[in-house]
Amino acid sequence: MNYRMIISLLGMVLLLMGGFLLLPCITALIYGEGDLAALFATLVLSVVLGALLTLCRPGEKKRLVHAREGFIMVSLSWILISLVGALPFYLNGAIPSYLDAVFETVSGFTTTGASILTNVEALPHGLLLWRSFTHWIGGMGVLVFMMAIVPMSGESIYLLRAESPGPSVSKMVPKMQTSAAITYGIYIVMTIVLILLYQLGRLCGWGEISWFDSLCLSFGTAGTGGFAVRCDGLASYSAYEQALTTVFMILFGVNFSIYFFLVCRKYKLAWQNSELKCYIGIILTAITLITVNLMTTGGFFSTVGEAVHHVAFSVGSVITTTGFGTVDFAQWPEFSRTILVLLMIVGACAGSTGGGMKVSRVLILFKAQRAEIRRMIHPRAVEIMTMDKKKVEKSAIQGTSAFLIVYCAILIVSVAILSLDNFGTETSVTAVMATLNNIGPGTSAIVGPFGSYSAFSPLSKLVIIFDMLCGRLELFPILLLLRPSTWRRQ
Repeated sequence: MNYRMIISLLGMVLLLMGGFLLLPCITALIYGEGDLAALFATLVLSVVLGALLTLCRPGEKKRLVHAREGFIMVSLSWILISLVGALPFYLNGAIPSYLDAVFETVSGFTTTGASILTNVEALPHGLLLWRSFTHWIGGMGVLVFMMAIVPMSGESIYLLRAESPGPSVSKMVPKMQTSAAITYGIYIVMTIVLILLYQLGRLCGWGEISWFDSLCLSFGTAGTGGFAVRCDGLASYSAYEQALTTVFMILFGVNFSIYFFLVCRKYKLAWQNSELKCYIGIILTAITLITVNLMTTGGFFSTVGEAVHHVAFSVGSVITTTGFGTVDFAQWPEFSRTILVLLMIVGACAGSTGGGMKVSRVLILFKAQRAEIRRMIHPRAVEIMTMDKKKVEKSAIQGTSAFLIVYCAILIVSVAILSLDNFGTETSVTAVMATLNNIGPGTSAIVGPFGSYSAFSPLSKLVIIFDMLCGRLELFPILLLLRPSTWRRQ
């Protein structure tokens, strides 16, 4: 175990955290609401502690790490930034309980959007921006950002595999640092475009969104997180701002390699992607089914256009695991809520900022069961599974099956523990599914789009924190920390 390299990398992460905290510090200075001291104290602590930890950096010959160290680095980094990132809320007194502050921060970094706050508008602007900014940082990954700006050696591929969502990770170009830089470049450009489009709507009279709200909503949309700056989510924003958010939530749920193909004018490669086609198909089908259900049930929307507008927003928000809300879909009919629960499980595309199981895993599972049925009928037949005209390796199928088994096990145990709070089966189940899939709101009134997780017990909150971290890091990196054999010297 390369302990010195692990400690050194944690130090680098804290230094990076100090840099990220500059933006909310500047915001707090501008608004002068008394949150600057807490933010600046956390910045200083991050920089000082980070500088001390980087002193452990080993020599050139001992910088290479293996898969085990890579997964440990990622897991510990996310836990560390969550513990430190919670300090501004706690030191300021905005969230008196440190456990609640950690809950809010983990929810931010994992882009879950589950909140313990009942009156988010009471937070000062600096903390509000930091809360939304954690979404943007966690959306693409803090270590992917670090790889984009800091030359790294043999550990980079393992860090990327542990932090990037999806069953497999591939490089866009041969050099890992360049791949990370391209990914973050696309991420930053799309975020800036969204901010400017919000402001374009204000200039054209289609809304009255402020620059501050534009920044916060763009950070939440880009990271597919879901922290809003108003108590009613996005309900009080204009139709233009809601529609724009719908489009960009769906765009940020697409594999970023698709955008790389488009930039390189490889349009055929982009459109022939089976995961993208399935993703779009699922969204359109869900919008159609829910809209028909709501209009035939009656009492929810007065026109089909209004129904499509809000249903498209809710479907985009749930499948991309963003968690924003314009209406309380917890009040919708059972059929519509069931579809939303299924979308929670499926999630967005691999290589996006979205959570969930990922569309690619669902495709692999369907192809695997179809191949298994064929083998039962034709035992001597040779089955070769393909996706986008490429062979799906047996290791990918086994990995997907293992992911599903572990996912179900965590889901069952978590629901059992949350049921001790006696909030009802729907609340317990959808709370776990919403946090394990990094969505945020569930389909019950307590944890719905306009609800809060504040009523849960400390034990339940700890379980939910664990689920959020597992969901963002694809289960195994966090579980690896719990194995005693992980820490033995080899």
